[in-house]
Amino acid sequence: MKMAKPNIISAGIDTSKDKLDVAIHGIVGGFIVSNDAAGWAVLAGRLQAAGVGRIGIEATGGYERGALRALQQAGFEVVLLQPLQVKAFARLRLRRAKTDKLDAALIAHCTHVMDAHNKMPPDARFDALADLLTYIEQIGEDIVRFKTRLEQTRDERVRKLVQDQIRAFQKQKIGELKRLRDQVRAHDDLAERYRLVMSIPAIGIVAALSLVVRMPKLGQVSREEAASLAGVAPVVHQSGTHKGETHIGGGRARLRRALYMPAFVGALHWNPALMALYQRLIARGKSHKCAVVACMRKLLIFANTVVARGTPWETNGPITIA
Repeated sequence: MKMAKPNIISAGIDTSKDKLDVAIHGIVGGFIVSNDAAGWAVLAGRLQAAGVGRIGIEATGGYERGALRALQQAGFEVVLLQPLQVKAFARLRLRRAKTDKLDAALIAHCTHVMDAHNKMPPDARFDALADLLTYIEQIGEDIVRFKTRLEQTRDERVRKLVQDQIRAFQKQKIGELKRLRDQVRAHDDLAERYRLVMSIPAIGIVAALSLVVRMPKLGQVSREEAASLAGVAPVVHQSGTHKGETHIGGGRARLRRALYMPAFVGALHWNPALMALYQRLIARGKSHKCAVVACMRKLLIFANTVVARGTPWETNGPITIA
């Protein structure tokens, strides 16, 4: 972990739905503002008056987004911290007590000592795109729930009601997907990324939009960083003579879920490179699930590669990237 410049004053923000708890590193005490436009304006003014240059804010299911963008527009350097990072830093500091005020101070300290590699890019386009994509994914979850309900229903009248609802959800999902695709294509750079990702066999509209929207740095990171961001990098558990199972996890869960089905069908039918990888792993005794996860990771690497190169998928060409 690189140390931050000592002359930069750092602040930390613990976010909840209705309020923001704020602490400035090295200063005892803190303050609270409302998590709305009025509160963000007060927040920016007080931090500017205190000479704060860098602000850390923990990802909190989207509740942090408004404050984050407002602070960026005010000229602050904003670092988005993942909950796992904050939790690990708390363990490092042997801190077990937990309140919003203490969490804000912890985030301020963590922000002060860490490198700003998590600095949020000032590209607000992805906020609205991600919101719409999440809504589409939630419609899909509704469809799954209603299909489960249909399997458990015998009354014909109720079955018809459920079937009508499923069809309505499916129609709505298709319409919103087209809307999101059009919004992505309205931006030349995003349209090009979408075109390149769609050239990969087995990648469909849902996975392509998920890759473009949920990974703004697609094509700008290494294969290892891409796998880590999506949570498909293998995590080894080994200590001394003990060798635990290797798992995946963390990262962007919705993106990871979007990669599962294309990897699955690609490994069995549509993508020769994935099919070869899947068969090699199965021949080595790996489970079906393990092999599909490896194909998810490879599919993500393919997407990262075609965007980095700026050229579409070539069936006969090697797909590698440093």
